[in-house]
Amino acid sequence: MDYQGAVRYLLSLGRELAAPTQAAAAKFNLENINVLLERLGRPDRAYPCVHIAGTNGKGSTAAFVEAILRDAGFRTGLNTSPHLERINERIRINSAEISDERFAEIFTRIHRVIEELLAEGKLRAHPTYFECVTALAFEAFAQERVEFGVIEVGLGGRLDATNVITPVVSVITRIDFDHENFLGHSLGEIAREKAGIVKYHVPVVSAPQLPEALDIIRARAKELFSTLVETAERFQIEREGMLDGCVRTMVTDTTSGTGFRLSPRLAGRFQLQNALNALAAAQVLQETGYRISREHMEHGIAEAVWPGRLEKLQSGPDIYLDGAHNPGAARELAEFLHENFAGRRVILIFAAMRDKALDEVAGSIFPHVSEVIFTAPNSPRAVSAAQLAEMIGHYAAHFTVVRDAEGALEAAVAKARAEDAIFITGSLYLVGQLRQAWKERGKVASGVKAP
Repeated sequence: MDYQGAVRYLLSLGRELAAPTQAAAAKFNLENINVLLERLGRPDRAYPCVHIAGTNGKGSTAAFVEAILRDAGFRTGLNTSPHLERINERIRINSAEISDERFAEIFTRIHRVIEELLAEGKLRAHPTYFECVTALAFEAFAQERVEFGVIEVGLGGRLDATNVITPVVSVITRIDFDHENFLGHSLGEIAREKAGIVKYHVPVVSAPQLPEALDIIRARAKELFSTLVETAERFQIEREGMLDGCVRTMVTDTTSGTGFRLSPRLAGRFQLQNALNALAAAQVLQETGYRISREHMEHGIAEAVWPGRLEKLQSGPDIYLDGAHNPGAARELAEFLHENFAGRRVILIFAAMRDKALDEVAGSIFPHVSEVIFTAPNSPRAVSAAQLAEMIGHYAAHFTVVRDAEGALEAAVAKARAEDAIFITGSLYLVGQLRQAWKERGKVASGVKAP
């Protein structure tokens, strides 16, 4: 099977949340993924791992942890989801995306094994899209002889396909409301799903949580004799400043008195918490015996990149991509706008999926912008631009409707003056589509023919 054939086959299984019956089936147990990995020879056990769950900040935290480990000299494997432009983004070796050739080669083997297991009656159903990609990542990391894997949970935690691993340390980022139809409609229910990644005697790092979520995490850690590191208690912020929207700070580890100078290049004050999540995880690894120095931690955090989260595409006018699609992430974006763009004209390109808390997201972000352009990405789950205007247009001081996303980008660029800013947000599908469109736009502008 070639690369295009492998991708087409995976898409035929339905994306993570595009086919509710598959997604629901995948959440009942981990039988399918375990059967598949057993036949593959348990590639998920070939290297130590860090496992990361939570509502917001998982991807950024994973990027920080991976960069620290790579700076310390480890050959790393990074498995994240979803992707923005290409599925290969989900599987990275030493920060480089897996090649099309390797993707196709490894998936061909996995596909053959799946067919054998189905014929033998050992699989109750064909593994889902996410289960297949998870198995592919584990197998790729084993074949590429990575020395440390960083694994981000796809959805929830307890019944997520990644939750077959026993990591060296688990990390739970900030828990908030999202995917309630799958995880529960209370913070406690959602926290129980996230805390499902905690393993017996495996240390767990927790970001600051609301009391209801923190109680669940503490109880789970106590039940499984897992040392709980709460970043709110472990670190004290000594000095804090901002440079070009990025936080610069000195923090002290209250358990040892060690000071750290943190300068993440990822924009937004909230990235400090994600950096602290990674710092705590790295300290746990250091205490376990892995050779990771303070310098590795500081430099890794400074060098980490994470596309699509307050990612700046250009200046004059400033153009940012931000995948905020739930209330927690929307509040973080609103704080960034308030701190860095108050008094400036901001044009917001906005789209959303049907299962999102639109009123809460719009109510947080829209008061900080001058104009909203409602649009829709190429996804069957997207709310149409006209529907968005009808549902949440009243939160905007002024809005327009541009049906296709690329047209919305061109309209915003045409309107913006050099001192203005354009923010693209509300949906990762929108961010990925317009990130690709921006690249193609640059090729055309420079005279390079787009493929």
